[in-house]
Amino acid sequence: MSFTYKPVDARDIEYLKSVCDPERVMTGESIHEDYSHDELAGIHRYPDVVVEVESREEVAEIMKYAWKNSIPVTPRGQGTGLVGAAVPVQGGILLSLVRMNKILELDEDNLTLTVEPGVLLMEISKYVESHDLFYPPDPGEKSATIGGNINTNAGGMRAVKYGVTRDFVRGLEVVLPNGEVVKMGGKIVKDSSGYSLKDLIIGSEGTLGIVTAATLRLLPLPRIAISLLIPFPTMETAIETVPKIIKSKNIPTAIEYMERRVILNAEDYLGKKFPDATSDAYLLLTFDGNTREEVEKQYEKVAHICLDAGALDVFISDTEERQDSIWSARGAFLEAIKASTTEMDECDVVVPRKNIASFIRYTRQIEKELDIRIASFGHAGDGNLHVYLLKDEMDDETYRKKLTAAFDRLYQKGEELGGHVSGEHGIGYAKREYLKKTAGDTYMQLLRNIKTAFDPKNILNPEKICC
Repeated sequence: MSFTYKPVDARDIEYLKSVCDPERVMTGESIHEDYSHDELAGIHRYPDVVVEVESREEVAEIMKYAWKNSIPVTPRGQGTGLVGAAVPVQGGILLSLVRMNKILELDEDNLTLTVEPGVLLMEISKYVESHDLFYPPDPGEKSATIGGNINTNAGGMRAVKYGVTRDFVRGLEVVLPNGEVVKMGGKIVKDSSGYSLKDLIIGSEGTLGIVTAATLRLLPLPRIAISLLIPFPTMETAIETVPKIIKSKNIPTAIEYMERRVILNAEDYLGKKFPDATSDAYLLLTFDGNTREEVEKQYEKVAHICLDAGALDVFISDTEERQDSIWSARGAFLEAIKASTTEMDECDVVVPRKNIASFIRYTRQIEKELDIRIASFGHAGDGNLHVYLLKDEMDDETYRKKLTAAFDRLYQKGEELGGHVSGEHGIGYAKREYLKKTAGDTYMQLLRNIKTAFDPKNILNPEKICC
């Protein structure tokens, strides 16, 4: 479907300045280049105007005006996404929510935290841990906003034990495309009151409504966390060990896989050595609990499983310094890979755990056949792989051809293995065609019907996911 949007003019700018402090309304050369792209910067488009909102009331007033005048609006947090979901591809108004960064309430009786969407993930973790509490979702990008995490249903490294963002969102306050404010869910644990609109918003990438407050579920803070770094002779051996770990019933908090060449990238990027970089493949496991004895009992069993499966050694990181040396490197993998090349794009496929090794073998086949460098790491415990295709010294035309050929084959392989296009980074603008190819017409029509029910004028983050 095609939609006609009203171009932003001087009258619109004046209205926006009447709603917000004029210093928070930017046009023309005052719009920073960052607002034209996201983290991977593969898609560029400047908005006509950027508005840095500070309250639900400002969001609602702007959306009412945009609805009435058919002006496209793109909500945005820190812009750390990887699929162009926060890029204003139709121009219009870019609504920055980073100033809505207040922690509104900690309810220790109900174990909930209510926050505005611009609060950073690392700020949430620090705040609740100071109260001996724990917010488990742990995406690699700690400087992302909680609003962005909610809109992509971010997963991260603790998903294997605790789940993803959706599992920790109890309630949302949402401004709809027409400016109306709706509350979904709350502090309640159970809810069978009709369709779960809250869960439709989570993962919707800002296409259905704008989150202006979120009530998050917390847990008591585990007192002990210990990591194991386990080298293997081959990636296949490492990955094939993961189902054995899961079946042992000693479930780690995280099960990450990594390749030696990515570790070397991280060493170069950070300027410090990884605890071990002599093997081609590694599993990184973390265990948590309330006593050292409890955690040691878990990891000792898993260590024996890994050694019996062919692991070369087991390095135990049981001090804060050792933990930081490993996890700081793991957290830097994306930036380190970016720093090693001229341009890159990502395949964020998710497959059943038992098929991870098959998919990784296939990426190496693609790397050889197409002569394109591929770097990967990811969440072995939940089947979410981050596969990066690197431009290096290729010219633009050659890179685009190889990128298209590689993506076509990788996503097809993911579907054959029972997987889906995205595990946690979303569809946005960049991956729409791959979702269409793998999901089918009926599935895509259902997505479009949901979008139309919320936003019949298609003004909120248009051309993302399904439109």
